[in-house]
Amino acid sequence: MNNKTEKVIKEVKSWGTIIIIALLLKVTIIEAYIVPTGSMENTIMTGDFLIGNRFVYGMRTPDWIGIPYTDKGFNIPYTRFPKFKEPRPGEVIIFKYPHDVYHKYVKRCIAGPGDTIEIINREVYVNDVLVPLSENGKFLGPLLTTDYQQQDLFLPDNGNKDFFKKIRIPQAGDTVRIDQDTNWRYWLPIILYDGHSASLRNSTVEYQFTNIDPNDLYRRKGKPFVYDDYYPQGNLLNPWMGSINAADFRFLHIDGVAITDMDYYIVEQNYYWAMGDNRDDSLDSRFWGFVPEEYILGEALFVYFSLNLKTWIPRFNRIGTVIQ
Repeated sequence: MNNKTEKVIKEVKSWGTIIIIALLLKVTIIEAYIVPTGSMENTIMTGDFLIGNRFVYGMRTPDWIGIPYTDKGFNIPYTRFPKFKEPRPGEVIIFKYPHDVYHKYVKRCIAGPGDTIEIINREVYVNDVLVPLSENGKFLGPLLTTDYQQQDLFLPDNGNKDFFKKIRIPQAGDTVRIDQDTNWRYWLPIILYDGHSASLRNSTVEYQFTNIDPNDLYRRKGKPFVYDDYYPQGNLLNPWMGSINAADFRFLHIDGVAITDMDYYIVEQNYYWAMGDNRDDSLDSRFWGFVPEEYILGEALFVYFSLNLKTWIPRFNRIGTVIQ
């Protein structure tokens, strides 16, 4: 082997080592994020480049291997290390979007496991205590009326984004009684997030439930045929689909067991409620529900670069901004 070949091999090994170290840092300790939407304005601006702390809530090894920024790959077993702290209300968290885990969202944690949350006249109450809007938070649209039922909420019967009836956030160990009064719109997504399978099944047909929303798949992939896998063309269902009647849940099976043979379900992980500081322009827990603890990736720390996406001019005054 000549000197030139040895130098090439040495150089490749060096770069390979650097890349591996960078990737390990990215998935375990810190990661850079680009903010594409204005849901956290003016705390975080569209075009901000964030550094997130991935170990504070429990550093985890990679759980997926594949082509970055695509869903071409496969899941692998992972380990989560002890956490330094639990996500606390008021902290800005980074997490996998519950309805399409290939998206990453940045929102403010508003409430945690076991808390109650209620929205009255735009004001948020956690455990009946008013939670003030963050210093840079804002409203853009008109106040909705109390009698308006907003159908795109994750619980449409709960009101609207400005008047949301009180609910309790699930926590590990909660026991859910299964009977004719069970609210499956509320509990079925939790069971799926906990890693169980669910289906509607009778003697002639079977439909599988998933928390992955075809509308979000279309938003990411831009391919109309993603809907073909979902009811009525396909056999996939979302728990919140309006085409499902409350009576249909009598055919529900969890992990292949009919609910008529089950008395209760025990919640297996903690859940959180997240909202954007830009309250009228934020797709958040009001619309898609709870954030599973396993989906939380880290805490947003600071802005290391910022770009006005309309003019492509850097916003140097944003660099170094600490996220609060």
